[in-house]
Amino acid sequence: MKNFVILVFGFAAVLASPVMAQAQDHVMRISHQFPPTHHTAIRLEKFAEDVETATEGAVDVQIFGSAQLYKPQQNHAAVASGEIEAAAIVNLQWGGTIPEMAVTVIPYLMTSPQAQKSFIGSEASEILDGKMAERGVQNIGWIVDTNDLIFTSSKGLMVKPEDFQGVKIRGLTPLFDEGLKALGATPVQLPGSEVYQALQTAVIDAGVTGVSAAFTRKFYEVQDYGTASPIFVAFDNLVVNPAWWNDLPEGIRTAIQTAADAAVESSIITYDGINPDDVTALTGAGMKVHVLNDAEISVLREIMQPAVKEAFLAETGEDGEKLISLISAE
Repeated sequence: MKNFVILVFGFAAVLASPVMAQAQDHVMRISHQFPPTHHTAIRLEKFAEDVETATEGAVDVQIFGSAQLYKPQQNHAAVASGEIEAAAIVNLQWGGTIPEMAVTVIPYLMTSPQAQKSFIGSEASEILDGKMAERGVQNIGWIVDTNDLIFTSSKGLMVKPEDFQGVKIRGLTPLFDEGLKALGATPVQLPGSEVYQALQTAVIDAGVTGVSAAFTRKFYEVQDYGTASPIFVAFDNLVVNPAWWNDLPEGIRTAIQTAADAAVESSIITYDGINPDDVTALTGAGMKVHVLNDAEISVLREIMQPAVKEAFLAETGEDGEKLISLISAE
């Protein structure tokens, strides 16, 4: 008998047959929003293979990507309640639930490879692990999603602050959007699935996304120009249900954690600046791409960073101050 996935009014439950229950001692269902070609989706597939190999099949890792089971905003509650064992959640999506998680969104605070490596396992990351634990999930991995963004436009390159004046641009998060507002732009909140059409029909003037994502989402078909820069780091947190996690035999937990650590290690960006292969992909598709130099970055940083920091500290207070101090010192 095969596994069945039952969808009822958007709610998903996975029922395993008695045969399957006997074949594996433990089931680890992971929900995430990423399409199959996304680098985190690929890493999670490798994670599943590593776990099943290390446990000799005692753990059946079942991955449900592309928001098959839950919408991105539902993953936290699903794991915390025990409806599912695990999920990968983009740290930008914790929003008002854990406002301190947005510290990585502060422009130009921690974009270098060394800053990423220093953060993982640091006091700052442990503080945020604790914040997640307080809200019912245990984080077992800080998987690096991206450290770059590209501002796309059909009218021209967006390099200087004046290039952003009056531009309707796709926003990312309310916090990061404070930086866009400081540049004179007007952020518009849109789901990722609607951005291409909004750009195509000029509902918005400009887009903002990861450099590699601009290619996979085919922004080059509707946008002639792109301005790329390493602005902030986005992480995908691999979180598990604490009760499920603590009930696992120690050897099984160790195998899962080792596989998660390997996924994190493989995700750390090792190059400074923008991946030239991502730029080549976009230029080869016809987009004119400019990578900001240090002087150009300095101008944007001086405008964007204070605005985002102010908004961040208004929400997080002393904890936010401590996180910024710790990350700045790393």
